[in-house]
Amino acid sequence: MRIAIVSGKDEGPTKLNAFDNALSDAGIGDVNLIKVSSMLAEKTKITHLPALKAGSMVNCVLSEVTSDTPGEQITAVIAVAIGDELGCVVETSGRDENPDDLVNEARFMVEYMMEKRSVEIKNLIVEESTATVEKTASVVSAVVYVTDDICDN
Repeated sequence: MRIAIVSGKDEGPTKLNAFDNALSDAGIGDVNLIKVSSMLAEKTKITHLPALKAGSMVNCVLSEVTSDTPGEQITAVIAVAIGDELGCVVETSGRDENPDDLVNEARFMVEYMMEKRSVEIKNLIVEESTATVEKTASVVSAVVYVTDDICDN
């Protein structure tokens, strides 16, 4: 299994446009995202996000926040823990919360999930995206499941 970890943020004239712009900033704006739960196969490899075929159906774990409250700080966080047997992904988000606290929360949750499964963590990555809203903004962090059929090669 291959995954890419991405994040993005942007403003837009509406909440939907801000969200779409944040997805585009993350490199996943031209595909159809299918939210999946938090499990990874054994020996998952992390890769850079390849060019994706427009309109592809793409599995992902997605954390996102969109706000139209000027001055509000929004944060989306993804944490990935990979072991030899399997891996886990968690997402969290917040409004006007310390991004470091959200990162620590995500790290704690994914470490707990792996410990509960008695799997040693070989690699742990946390990705966060934070923005202060000007008018209408969105932030996203995602784990994209990369398969050959979605790559634009």
